[in-house]
Amino acid sequence: MNKIDLEGRRAIITGGAQGIGLSIAKKLLECGAIVTLWDANPQALDHAVKDLGSGERVEAVVVDVSDPSSVERAFQETTKSTPQIDILIANAGIAGPNHTTWEYPIDAWKKVIDIDLTGVFLSCRAVLPTMIRQKYGRIVNVASIAGKEGNPNASAYSAAKAGVIALTKSLGKEVATENIAVNCITPAAVRTAIFDQMSEHHIEYMLSRIPRGRFLGVEEVASMVAWLVSSENSFTTGAVFDLSGGRATY
Repeated sequence: MNKIDLEGRRAIITGGAQGIGLSIAKKLLECGAIVTLWDANPQALDHAVKDLGSGERVEAVVVDVSDPSSVERAFQETTKSTPQIDILIANAGIAGPNHTTWEYPIDAWKKVIDIDLTGVFLSCRAVLPTMIRQKYGRIVNVASIAGKEGNPNASAYSAAKAGVIALTKSLGKEVATENIAVNCITPAAVRTAIFDQMSEHHIEYMLSRIPRGRFLGVEEVASMVAWLVSSENSFTTGAVFDLSGGRATY
């Protein structure tokens, strides 16, 4: 795998204790970054820090990205020693249950939207004043192919991820002159713990839609993200990068 130069860059990764977030953390550390993991699961954070094993270059903060006060506290804790934040990976998310839209539980709908969409908004909102002062920043929001196509029996997740795409495009335009790049990725399904929230029928449906005939690997996501958060990505912003294995048609 290619090594991108991220030496000395400070990164926040939400949902960083496992799955895609943890894989991105490993890749960014290999490239020289200093990483702070934000996650709601303290036990998973402890395991992740031990797994990463990079001493002072790894920190962990317990945070509920859907709660504005929790995000603000996490940001203050992350920046108490140094105000520098160069990179945000807004990755935290849940799948929610699988139901038809008219049978979708209202509480479950709200929870998915709060974490998967509002959580991205709050995380971006927290870091952007710092990035604007620095005249430098790289943000990658983790959306989904479901946000482009809309998966049946997953309307909350699909709607939230579509919102992440639109939020990314709006935000990218707002800070385009500040040397801040805001992009998103639209992965196909990745076999992580999020599959535990899905029915087997839904998992089989997602696999059947991928022309490559397999699920995406977390390392493949991390490789794309590493370039997107580097200084080499100096022009592209407000864009959507496909990781769908050929599924996406636009």
